[in-house]
Amino acid sequence: MRRTLQTLRWQQAQRFLVSGVLVTGLHVLVAASVIRFLWPNPMFANGFAFVTATVVSYVINTRWSFSSSFQSRSFLRFCVVSVIGCVLAMGVSGIADAYGWSYWIGIAGVVMVVPPMTFLLHSLWTYR
Repeated sequence: MRRTLQTLRWQQAQRFLVSGVLVTGLHVLVAASVIRFLWPNPMFANGFAFVTATVVSYVINTRWSFSSSFQSRSFLRFCVVSVIGCVLAMGVSGIADAYGWSYWIGIAGVVMVVPPMTFLLHSLWTYR
């Protein structure tokens, strides 16, 4: 049983990683398109892209990564975890900035901290 759970978690993590890469690409595409074709306001464009990416991420991760069904409770929890991830990303990059490190170190820190934390929260809370 333990081995099966470990295999399942590993498969979920791999799928979560793939969906994260795809949804990040979607965010970039939506933000750039909004800036280019609708309204040249990066803050608005990224906000719109974040909401779009979060909804698509919920759909992909619910059905594919975690093999779950759509429920209002899991969607609300998914959104809470997304906001936590956003705040965490801002905090990690803010720490890098406060120490005068390159923004690339902040980005690397975000990539190393946020996806594992959000995967853990989704595994233990969102889809329970």
